Amino acid sequence: MRLHCVAHVKKALEELPGVTAEVDLDGGRAVVRAEQLPDDAALTSAVTEAGYKVVGIE
Repeated sequence: MRLHCVAHVKKALEELPGVTAEVDLDGGRAVVRAEQLPDDAALTSAVTEAGYKVVGIE
């Protein structure tokens, strides 16, 4: 189940244009890379629409 969660969040983030993501479920974070990062609202929306909660963006 844990790998499914990681894959689900990764896929949701990587559907944003130009985004690559690494998801660390144990650390409770995802690292997002892109030449031009989407705004915080787009990142939050992608994760929440996938069924997960965003607790902060750094």
